[in-house]
Amino acid sequence: MSGAPGLDRFHFPDSPELRRHVAEALAEDLGAAGDVTTDAIFPAGAAAEAEISAREDLALCGLPLAPLVFEAAAGLGAVSLDPLAADGDRVGAGTPVLRLTGSARAVLACERTVLNFLQRLSGIATLTARYAQAAGPSLKVCDTRKTNPGWRHLDKYAVRCGGGANHRIGLYDMAMVKDTHADAAGGLRAALARLRGLRGRVPVAAEARDLDEVRAALDEGVDLIMLDNMADAEMARAVALIGDRADIEATGGITLERLPALAALGIRRVSVGALTHSARACDFGMKTALRR
Repeated sequence: MSGAPGLDRFHFPDSPELRRHVAEALAEDLGAAGDVTTDAIFPAGAAAEAEISAREDLALCGLPLAPLVFEAAAGLGAVSLDPLAADGDRVGAGTPVLRLTGSARAVLACERTVLNFLQRLSGIATLTARYAQAAGPSLKVCDTRKTNPGWRHLDKYAVRCGGGANHRIGLYDMAMVKDTHADAAGGLRAALARLRGLRGRVPVAAEARDLDEVRAALDEGVDLIMLDNMADAEMARAVALIGDRADIEATGGITLERLPALAALGIRRVSVGALTHSARACDFGMKTALRR
């Protein structure tokens, strides 16, 4: 396990809304009848020991959700949780990440919900870590709003655990003129002119598809210019044109293979929708034994 920064570095997004989300995830598994299999096999007082381990090399994310799952299952019996790693850690295959001791019914009923959170969020963190490593120290890898519905804050938390950074959280915390806005408004320059009243209230960003749109964004004094689906040669000209008059981001078609070249062009941030919409779930497993 690496010495990656601990949980506080990543600001786990605990909230009443998140706790309701966790409780609903457990409830959809238990239904009205509960865990009929476990309840038939083990009496209410049975105690168990269990250990959750990574089954592949990964960047860990989602561990703080485990106690929230068992909190939602408090009626099934008490369980003590002993974390053996922290979110943001890079762990190898076979590494135990969480030890559980307590009610056998609670441990087994909550197993899949805990693993579901771990596997999805660690998948995002692990893919982000691959991008961050390929990008190097000078290029910041950012996410997008292409998150799983209802999981926005968790998905973006997982990106941070993998060494990436968050773009805007939603439509409310940044004004961003995309191609759809520009086309409907009669051009990028016209769309940006209508945002002048937002200056100083929220950051203003604009996607630019060519150098003419870069010039329009510069004339309007935007905070961030997003070079959208540009080839490297055109992007180099855009970087020279912008200089230090705005932050620069590359977006659209950003692959792992392109990252070193983009860093060499002087790009300082990229946005990658794949971090959250195409991450493969990581593999975890739990082994359980009845306590005598």
